Amino acid sequence: MPQFKQFPLPDTAEGLTEAEILTWHVKPGDAVKVNQIILEIETAKAAVELPCPWDGVVTELLAEVGQTVEVGVPIITIDVDPTGSAPAPTPAAAPASTSNGKIGEEMPGGRIATLVGYGPRAGAAKRRARKDAPAPVAAAPAPVAAPAPAPVAAAVVAEPVATPGGYVPLAKPPVRKLAKDLGVDLHALSGSGPGGVITREDVEQAVASPTPAPAVADPGSRERRVPIKGVRKATAQAMVDSAFTAPHVTEFLTVDVTPMMELRARLKNAPQFRDVKLTPLAFAAKAVVLAARRTPDVNATWDEAAQEIVYKDYVHLGIAAATPRGLVVPKVRDADRMSLRELAVALDALATTAREGRTTPADMMGGTITITNVGVFGVDTGTPIINPGESAILAFGAIRDMPWVVDGQVVPRKVCQLALSFDHRVVDGQQGSQFLADVGALLADPGVAMTY
Repeated sequence: MPQFKQFPLPDTAEGLTEAEILTWHVKPGDAVKVNQIILEIETAKAAVELPCPWDGVVTELLAEVGQTVEVGVPIITIDVDPTGSAPAPTPAAAPASTSNGKIGEEMPGGRIATLVGYGPRAGAAKRRARKDAPAPVAAAPAPVAAPAPAPVAAAVVAEPVATPGGYVPLAKPPVRKLAKDLGVDLHALSGSGPGGVITREDVEQAVASPTPAPAVADPGSRERRVPIKGVRKATAQAMVDSAFTAPHVTEFLTVDVTPMMELRARLKNAPQFRDVKLTPLAFAAKAVVLAARRTPDVNATWDEAAQEIVYKDYVHLGIAAATPRGLVVPKVRDADRMSLRELAVALDALATTAREGRTTPADMMGGTITITNVGVFGVDTGTPIINPGESAILAFGAIRDMPWVVDGQVVPRKVCQLALSFDHRVVDGQQGSQFLADVGALLADPGVAMTY
């Protein structure tokens, strides 16, 4: 007989609490295989593709595109035995009432007793009860719709529940969360779904027209509101935490990088670099990892809980990248072990992946020091905020033709500005200044690297 399983939203990265459904790659009736990509979600860190955990046939999509779902909430139902001949249990054989059993216990017909209105079907994953959830109460068996011809589990429709605290409107958990986020009182809504269930569209309609408008809305309004979520929400929280936790100090240095640019021009014609996108950022990255050897404090971490400074014998170099979904900071792992050519290749691949929104959460974790290349926007410099868990970040400014004094003569040179922000709990002024001076020296005269 058919066997239905529900796939809950997994924690794709440590600490994930929710994600937004971006794209479904399957629909009800589609056959699926293990590890087949069935949907794409956006977490607080990146867009992630989720594979199917079972072979079978999709019977129901439990979340809509654009919907934010909490980790652990079922998002899809799959019949893992679509060739079974026995019919699926119907609500008549397994009433939705919880009056004959405790939550979590198996009821007659194989159904699991749960809160009325939105419980798991037989074989579904059990969810942990919310601490603030009202105690379940008895309810009459709900009316059901005629069974569909497709081999899918029949939906149960329940009546509104009266509790000691008053009327509890019918709505699925994601809809309740949406209403809470948007400030909508579910008690004031009439559900348009089967049996009066409040849907996502009901909540959005309430936001669009919360009360009967006394007058036509101003067509000339010049404001719009966008919910704070996903990468933008995570970035904002991380920057606030960093700014108000680590005591920031920022130092600046203006550098004549003409020798670096001349070396870049020569290397671009060398056989080993002809198929490589050799950018000034690659030279800056090489300078940072070399300079970090002489000042390891900039590559260390302040562990507040353990009251320790953790020194790293490796450099996982973060590169701040602007993407359509917001700022992300993917890492080049073990950048200190890479040659200039290897760094250039890694940076090009990293930038391409970030622009396409394909950077995985794992690629953005565990960084030790970061470069933000503000120069690509024509900006000279800035005061960057340190990424949480790191102790320093370097802003690499635009390279411009500027007048410069060389041997007592004012001549045009290629000049850029550097800005280093560091955590003064870990890095003293002398150490920060030494590191910034070393980076500048390596960019002003790449031959200095021979002495490191």
